[in-house]
Amino acid sequence: MHPAPLLRQTDPAALADLVARYPLALIAAVADGRPVVAHAPVLLAGNSLRFHLSRNNAVTAALGAGGPVVAVVTGPSAYISPDWYGQPDQVPTWNYLSVEMGGLAVPLDDDGATRLLDDLSAVFEQTLAPKPAWTRHKMAPGIFERLLRGIVAYDVRLDRLEGTWKLGQNKPAEVREAAAGALEALGETRISALMRADWPPAS
Repeated sequence: MHPAPLLRQTDPAALADLVARYPLALIAAVADGRPVVAHAPVLLAGNSLRFHLSRNNAVTAALGAGGPVVAVVTGPSAYISPDWYGQPDQVPTWNYLSVEMGGLAVPLDDDGATRLLDDLSAVFEQTLAPKPAWTRHKMAPGIFERLLRGIVAYDVRLDRLEGTWKLGQNKPAEVREAAAGALEALGETRISALMRADWPPAS
């Protein structure tokens, strides 16, 4: 995470909301002293993070029977030009939101993997309403079970859940407003709205 305490996000609800909105995570582990990564949709509930990977994925091999893993999701982001600040001697930067989650990835059995896949499809199919939701019961008998053998599903009991909300909090309000207005003029309303929030947030 970003080392500046001012930029840290620790509110569990805000962190969970970002993961739900941007659920495709970068999954990172270490194999033979070398970092390996994969991408997977994740489901976060409390301190439990579930996902699955191909059985042939290098990260799967690195996790073995239960290894340490870090998952990262990145939310909205935008380049910030120093010209927008209205102050001299500034440099370019990038504003963004992200969440890091870490812990031991414990492999799930077939029942747990099936529940994960059912939950994943239920969560993401509902975003397509009014389309009737897809379920695995639409598949021919035996196909799902065969495909299940090609993946490994995990439940990570998180010992780390933290975020970075880098939104120019170290700048005066009028400077943030100038940059937010420039972003808004370009059509970037997500980061610009967040930059206009009160910092630090009211407790």
